[in-house]
Amino acid sequence: MKLLYTNENRYLVNNIQNIVDNAGISTMLKNEFAAGAAGDLVPHETWLELWVIEDRDYDKAVSLLDDTFSKQLDATWQCKQCNETNNASFDFCWNCQKEMPDTH
Repeated sequence: MKLLYTNENRYLVNNIQNIVDNAGISTMLKNEFAAGAAGDLVPHETWLELWVIEDRDYDKAVSLLDDTFSKQLDATWQCKQCNETNNASFDFCWNCQKEMPDTH
């Protein structure tokens, strides 16, 4: 079993668990209830941890997360109205407010 990801934000850890689990990789969470010990433990020791159960799946999980995050960071779209380049997180052009074109 190998540690894949840990963060103080439980929502991030759970989102990453969903991505990895949907790829058919078995995971488990540790420190689910450690937040109650904050103050008695060093804060980062109470963070939720995501572990890959089978060591042979670890590299696949890391690669999956690398691909997922690099696509999110690199994804942009160009507005057809004003030609402004927009980050993928925008549903509307930040410059002219035209809706992002449907790419499906």
